[in-house]
Amino acid sequence: MVVLANPVLDQISLIKSPDSGDNLPSIPTIDLSSPNSPEAIVRACKEFGFFKITNHPVSMDLVEKLEAEAVKFFALPLLDKEKLGPSSPFGYGSKKIGMNGDVGWLEYLLLAVGSEPFSESSLAFLRDPSSSSFRSALVEYVLSMRKLVCQVLELMADGLQLKQRDTISKLLQGSECDEIFRLNHYPPCPLLQGFNCGLTGFGEHTDPQIVSVLRSNGTSGLQIALKDGRWVSVPSDREAFFINVGDSLQVLTNGRFRSVKHRVIANSLKSRVSMIYFGGPPVAQRIAPLPQLMEEGEQSLYKDFTWGEYKRAAYKSRLGDYRLGPFEL
Repeated sequence: MVVLANPVLDQISLIKSPDSGDNLPSIPTIDLSSPNSPEAIVRACKEFGFFKITNHPVSMDLVEKLEAEAVKFFALPLLDKEKLGPSSPFGYGSKKIGMNGDVGWLEYLLLAVGSEPFSESSLAFLRDPSSSSFRSALVEYVLSMRKLVCQVLELMADGLQLKQRDTISKLLQGSECDEIFRLNHYPPCPLLQGFNCGLTGFGEHTDPQIVSVLRSNGTSGLQIALKDGRWVSVPSDREAFFINVGDSLQVLTNGRFRSVKHRVIANSLKSRVSMIYFGGPPVAQRIAPLPQLMEEGEQSLYKDFTWGEYKRAAYKSRLGDYRLGPFEL
């Protein structure tokens, strides 16, 4: 077990396990090969802002290779990992999330991967020769995420009956896109044994980007908030990916899609490793409701802003803040 240095449990919130029962809805599962997937994606984005995808084209050998490399990295001595930090915002971090006082029971590696051409040379900060397999797996995985995101967004455009399938996906293509990749490790916390609660690993928040793609090992911990405020645990699935609607996509659809509030709870027994790709547009990209979706007489719910403006505002906020609030009309 990897133990985080100088644990500050008194600063990290305990969270009671959410209620379970037959009255809680199931997480939408969408088969990308199904002819009904466009409509199913739109329904999931409206009701949950979140869904699981199966029958995707990403090689599971690649996924497991990167996961194995991540596990090896997080098992390194703390001093070796700290050479890649502190995260500000990129690099290695432990417990501190962002720069505004948020903490969680995790360690992580946060990478900017939006440069073109994206290659091992762009990950030169992983300088140790023994990191070559880690670098190559990262590059291959990020490239596969780009393709997967475009596929999902084009199916989404079909479901929204947009004339151009690339109306949304083109915002995440090109050399200036603002993409981020995060590896999270949530160690087990034995002090929690016997208690009906978990330790906050990553506090509740929404993702500011257009979409994010999550994959985790076989350990649960992810929870999403329903429209009525109840929290639902997301069963782990090693073969699938999970898609989050981000704040920017909520704006692009003028509130038709909901940016999902989510959190991660660490438990007492199992280590959790997750890999998240965040798809953001170029910093100069204007984020506004798509004209093709606006009905006659419909007004925008949001002020005009660029991705760069929203990103800067997000970095100044706390995790749980309602970041879209200042941009609403």
